[in-house]
Amino acid sequence: MDHIYVTGHRNPDTDSICSAICYASLKRKLTGKDYEPCRAGNVNPETQFVLDFFQVEAPRLVESVKTQVKDIEIRKTKGVADNISLKRAWNIMQENNVVTIPSVREDGTLEGLITVGDITKTYMNIYDSSILSKANTQYSNIIETLEAELIIGSAEAYFDQGKVLIAAANPDLMEFYIEPHDLVILGNRYESQLCAIEMGADCIIVCEGAAVSMTIKKIAQERGCTIIATTYDTYTAARLINQSMPISYFMTREHLITFNSDDYIDEIREVMASKRHRDFPILDKDGRYLGMISRRNLLGAKGKQIILVDHNEKNQAVDGLENADIQEIIDHHKLGTVETISPVFFRNQPVGCTATIVYQMYHENNVEIDKATAGMLCSAIISDTLLFRSPTCTPIDKAAGLALAQIAGLDIEKYAIDMFAAGSNLKGKSDGDIFYQDFKRFTVGNSVFGIGQITSLNAVELKDLRTRMSAYTEKEREQHEIDMMFFMLTNILTESTDLICTGQGAEQLVANAFHVKDEDVENVSGQTGIVKLPGVVSRKKQLAPQIMMALQ
Repeated sequence: MDHIYVTGHRNPDTDSICSAICYASLKRKLTGKDYEPCRAGNVNPETQFVLDFFQVEAPRLVESVKTQVKDIEIRKTKGVADNISLKRAWNIMQENNVVTIPSVREDGTLEGLITVGDITKTYMNIYDSSILSKANTQYSNIIETLEAELIIGSAEAYFDQGKVLIAAANPDLMEFYIEPHDLVILGNRYESQLCAIEMGADCIIVCEGAAVSMTIKKIAQERGCTIIATTYDTYTAARLINQSMPISYFMTREHLITFNSDDYIDEIREVMASKRHRDFPILDKDGRYLGMISRRNLLGAKGKQIILVDHNEKNQAVDGLENADIQEIIDHHKLGTVETISPVFFRNQPVGCTATIVYQMYHENNVEIDKATAGMLCSAIISDTLLFRSPTCTPIDKAAGLALAQIAGLDIEKYAIDMFAAGSNLKGKSDGDIFYQDFKRFTVGNSVFGIGQITSLNAVELKDLRTRMSAYTEKEREQHEIDMMFFMLTNILTESTDLICTGQGAEQLVANAFHVKDEDVENVSGQTGIVKLPGVVSRKKQLAPQIMMALQ
């Protein structure tokens, strides 16, 4: 089933978080598909108050929507035990049309890799007559490879000493080159079989389907010699027996190049290009094997499916948006810079809050709104419209907010005071936490500026912030090389803002744009000043548009 993310902007406010949660819920109810609300940044105190009040868990943090390994189809090559024979490994490769198979432990972790190249190299060692024992080959592998029958001995035992011989000479000569623990391939000659056993061979392989006498069986049993019978001739048996060795002796265990299911394909593509390997193992976060990936798997990889709420600006979006498959956009801001590959459902209305639009969509689709959903949507409207005081607020927002408050059982005035108080509680917060609690970046031509905002009911608290945030705003502007930075200290009760301005000409730009009197402009230091803006409470509708017009 497709997994679709619903997310707001990077510095999420209450509208961004609550609209994502509620719209994802609506989409699940309408389609039955897997819609997940997520967030692109930290939850601010105001929003956390809302979530706690209605006992809703905060959405999962998703900092990037770049395509990951887990988003694409990978080859589900089954892992094998490290004791299987080379022949079986080869057959698996042929059956599955692969050149690499993984060896996996019982707990699912990766042991190593065996490739076609590793198997072919075994034939270069054919002149090493001891390689079968060096590889610690189990008799069961030999039986399987030679399509043989165990006559005497245990299939679970190992051939771990001696060399492999073909008994082509008469018994008198065999005595000179058969040594204890050897494995001897021979025919149906009784004398040769007896000689091999008496010389201390650990195993004899009787070829061409020859019968083994009761006497030989008895002597072999007494001497601890394994007897294996095969229908193959001695040449074929000698040629095939190397294929019985376990893959553990040849496979690569160290310096394996693996990828994690959470890795981004842009990054692994670079690694793949620098290596000669064709296939690479994929592991989960606990190191368990999941499958194999090759360059071919990366062709035509589809991006994550995503729905944007409360924004349509690329510079405000979650990282990796350019790789994502945008399905929908639900917003109440001006048209931004988001580009899509194909047509999408785009609902943009001139209202004060995205939650108002989501509320409308619930009604349009005849989906009942429960108390928690109503409470979150109502909270978002209260936040974005400053309890209907903001110039961005429309009659539609107010009607929606009051209706939702009734469903949620809220005393909207009292609840709003508590919510704003929670949001403006700055105790223990760093300057950075305050500054980026609600921050957005804008571009006009070649000019770049940023606006942060904090709203409060506490005039003393806002006054105390003036000095702190003035210094921090200037520092952030210099550090990020932004032309101008602004920070709004907004008093909800008085419906006014003290605007911190920093950057060359920023203070004068705002003063001119709003026709501010000289006595309402305070120079703090250097390129930083504070401009009093009565009646200005909205960044979106009042401050940002005026600055943009002044810069054009």
